[in-house]
Amino acid sequence: MRNRLGSTLGLALLFLPSLAAAEPTVDRQETLVHRLKHDCGSCHGMTLKGGLGPPLLPADLAGKPDDALVDIILNGIPGTPMPPWRGELENNEAVWLVTRLKEGVSGDD
Repeated sequence: MRNRLGSTLGLALLFLPSLAAAEPTVDRQETLVHRLKHDCGSCHGMTLKGGLGPPLLPADLAGKPDDALVDIILNGIPGTPMPPWRGELENNEAVWLVTRLKEGVSGDD
């Protein structure tokens, strides 16, 4: 019995990282893109080419570590207008947004 329980727990632990990194649902992705364009766009420009905040286009983000960008999204930048979004976004959603930004967000999303 103990071996079976240990095996089950071991298997569950193997799958936990993949669950934590799961992509947001399609509906949530649509909401995230809308928020990206409107909430982020209010400072970074509606076309994400920059404004009060820096541009968020693929060329501008190239070479920047994903984990650093995720950290900025979730925790903000103290002393600047960049707010923390941790209360609004889950980690996997911030990861998804960084990936999406680095790929480019089209105007028809």
